[in-house]
Amino acid sequence: MVETQTEAQDSLRQAIEHIPQGVAVFDRDLRLVTCNTRYGELLALPAELMRSGTALYDMALFVARRGDLGAGDAISLAAQRVQTLTQSHTTVSQRLGAKGQVLEFHSSRLPDGGLVISFADVTARVDAETELASINQSLEGRVEERTAALIRVNSELEVARAKADAANRDKTRFFAAASHDLLQPLNAARLYTSTLVERAGGTGLDELAHSIEASLTAVEEIMAALLDISRIDAGAVKPAATPFQVRDLLKKVDVEFAPLALKKEIELRLVDTSLAVVGDRALTARVIQNLVSNAIKYTRQGGKVLVGARLRGTRVRFDVIDTGIGFNKDQHALIFAEFSRLEHGARMAQGLGLGLSIVKRLVAALGLTMELESKETRGSRFSLYLPHHRSLKVMPEEGPAREPTSNLNGLRILCVDNERAILDAMEGLLGGWGCDVRSARSLKDIDKDGLLLGWLPDLVLMDYHLDQTSGLDAIEWLRHNVGGHLPAALVTADRSPAVRALAEDRGITVVTKPVKPAALRATISQLAGQRGRKRLEA
Repeated sequence: MVETQTEAQDSLRQAIEHIPQGVAVFDRDLRLVTCNTRYGELLALPAELMRSGTALYDMALFVARRGDLGAGDAISLAAQRVQTLTQSHTTVSQRLGAKGQVLEFHSSRLPDGGLVISFADVTARVDAETELASINQSLEGRVEERTAALIRVNSELEVARAKADAANRDKTRFFAAASHDLLQPLNAARLYTSTLVERAGGTGLDELAHSIEASLTAVEEIMAALLDISRIDAGAVKPAATPFQVRDLLKKVDVEFAPLALKKEIELRLVDTSLAVVGDRALTARVIQNLVSNAIKYTRQGGKVLVGARLRGTRVRFDVIDTGIGFNKDQHALIFAEFSRLEHGARMAQGLGLGLSIVKRLVAALGLTMELESKETRGSRFSLYLPHHRSLKVMPEEGPAREPTSNLNGLRILCVDNERAILDAMEGLLGGWGCDVRSARSLKDIDKDGLLLGWLPDLVLMDYHLDQTSGLDAIEWLRHNVGGHLPAALVTADRSPAVRALAEDRGITVVTKPVKPAALRATISQLAGQRGRKRLEA
C-alpha cells in the first residue's frame, strides 16, 4: 500500500518536472507534498526546504530574511505572504525574486483544503511593458520624434510578432511531441491512485489517497487545457466537416459523464434524437464535452443536467442545460476569459477557468454560432448551432444505451501498452474489479509468452503508440487471430482528431489518457455488452 502511494507521488513528481513553471502542491496544513525542480530554482531555495513536509511559512520566512519581501520584520512579512497566497480560493500576485527578477504567482485551494502554487519569471514581460510606457510618455513631446519612434516601434513589433509566431509554432510542435511522454507517467499515477483510493477505504490512508487524487486531477486539467489552447492558437486545428448522427455524440457523453454525474448525485438526462448534422465530429464533441463537464462541475448535489438537440429551421440547436449556480448577463464575457472565474464558481469547484475559453476558441475555429442564457442561482443553457443534414436521418431509439457497470467479475481483458508501469497499474485496477487480466508490451510479447493459448479475451485495451506497430493495426491482427467481433478500446495520450477518426472508422472506442477510472469502467461494461450481443447473434 505504502509502495503504491510512493509510486503515485513519484509519478506526479516526474510529470510536473516537465512543466516549465515552478509548481508545488501543499496539504491542508500547508505542508509541502511535492514540487518540481523549477520551483526551487526560481525561489533559490536550499535543498532542505524542498523536502516533503516543509511548511509554506518556513519557505516564506527564508525568503523574507533574505530580503525578497522588502524591508521590515521577517516574521511579519512571512505571515503576510502566506496570507496573500491563501486568503481566497484563487489568487494572483507578483513580487521580486532573489536575483531581482519579477515572479508572478498563481495559487488555488484544493477541495480538501490543500494548496497548489504555480509561478513563472515574467521579468521580460514586465520590462517590455515598462519600456513601452516610457516610450509612449516620451513620444507625447514632439511630433517628429513620435513619428520616428512609432516607425521604430512598429518595426520592432513586426520582428516580435514574427518571433512570437515562430515561438508559437515551436511550442505547438513541442507540446505535440511531448504530450505523450508527459501524459504517460500521469496516466500511470492516475491508475495507481485509483487503486489506492479503492483499497484505502476505511483506513488511515483514505484521506491522503483522496488528496493525491485531487492533486493529480488538478495537474491533469491544467495540462489538458494548455495542450488544447496551444494547438488552437497555433492554427493546428483544421476542421473537417462530415455528416454524423447527433446520437453518436450523446453516446460519448453518456459513457464519459454518467459515472461522474452519478457520483455527484446529479441527474444527467440525454434526450435521444434521429437528427444528423454536418461538422467536424471530433471537435464538435470536444465542445459538447467541455460544456457538459462545466455543467456538472457547477451544479449542486440533487441538480439536473439535460443534453439534447432540436431542429431550428435549417440548423440543429444542440443544448446543454443545467440547474446550476448560473450567472448574470453582464458576466457573459467574463466567463469566456482565460484564468477568469466567477467568485461563487471558484468557491464551488477547483480549476483555472480555461474550459469555456477553449470552447470559445473551438467554436470560432469551427465557424459555428453559440448562444447562452443564464440566471444566477437558477441555471444556464449553452446552445451550439450546426447545419442540419437530412440524408442520415434514421428511426429514433429509446435513448443512449447505458451498459451496467456493477459486475465485471471474471471478465477476460487483454491490455497492451509499451509502458510497463502503466500495465502494472492497469492490472492492479482491473484486478481489483474482479477481472481476469493479461498484459503485454507488444504483439511480439503476446506470441512469445503464449498469452492466447487456452485463453481468449472478452475485450482488449490497446495503446496507440506501440514500438513496432500502431495500436489500430495490432487490434486488427488480434481480431484476425481471435475473432472478428473482438470488442476493443484504444487507450491513448494522442488526442488528435485524425487518430480518433481512424479508430471510429474501424468501430474502435477511444479512451484518452490520463484514464478516468469511472469512464474506463463504463467503457469496459459497454464493450462487454457488445461481446455478449455478438455471441447471441452468432
